[in-house]
Amino acid sequence: MAAGFKTAEPLEYHRSFLKENCRPDGRELSEFRTTTLNIGSISTADGSALVKMGNTTIICGIKAELTNPTVEAPGKGYIVPNVDLPPLCSSRFRPGPPGEQAQAASQFIADVIERCDRLLYILLSFHQMYLCWVLYCDIMCLDYDGNILDACIIALLAALKNTQLPEITINKETCTPEVNPAKRCGLHIHKHPVGASFCVFDGSILIVDPTAEEESLSTSQLTVVTDEAGRLCSLHKPGGTSLSGEKLQECISRATARQREIQKLIDKVIQSVKTAQ
Repeated sequence: MAAGFKTAEPLEYHRSFLKENCRPDGRELSEFRTTTLNIGSISTADGSALVKMGNTTIICGIKAELTNPTVEAPGKGYIVPNVDLPPLCSSRFRPGPPGEQAQAASQFIADVIERCDRLLYILLSFHQMYLCWVLYCDIMCLDYDGNILDACIIALLAALKNTQLPEITINKETCTPEVNPAKRCGLHIHKHPVGASFCVFDGSILIVDPTAEEESLSTSQLTVVTDEAGRLCSLHKPGGTSLSGEKLQECISRATARQREIQKLIDKVIQSVKTAQ
């Protein structure tokens, strides 16, 4: 009976739970799904991480290349994120060029990096020669069940903290850079942005960490990104119904708490890997 009701009237089915301040998967309205993290998952990458939030699974692999800095930021390294939502993660996605949702997610990640002001800053200066690193961050969804933006940010941040770059020296005779892959060092991460995503039902009921089904039934979606100091880095709301100032503040407060939870998780996983080594 319940399965038939869910299929015939999915919105009313969800409302019947929301009225009781809970959700079909048993969570409270403000409860995130269990989040697990593995780092160093891709041996061929310079850094990598695998994140699971409930069923939603995201993997991020980072490859570093030496390049010339941009004119706008001479001597400064930069990050190129790319989010991929392949058909293998959900039947809603089709083969071919990146769809609208994948492009929007890539742009969102790029905006977070830019707004976080020095997420990382890498300057390689040798005499009159300036080089910088460009980090190509491929973020792929392996299983889609909503809230990929939060999972993408966690995967990216963890992969960056796992990244080891090779030592660079300049050959005095040829004045060309030489890479020593045997000697590596980690990145200096200056900011630790973490996202918290919300959905709104019926214009007033706020839920956190929505599943794919909850996203499709909601009237509005919102992602709040904060850093380790509790500062607001980004606020992403792609249309939908408006939110009151009180509800928005509630989202920011929950996002701040989520940032602390995730930073603690990342630090714990990194420390456990170091201990194992």
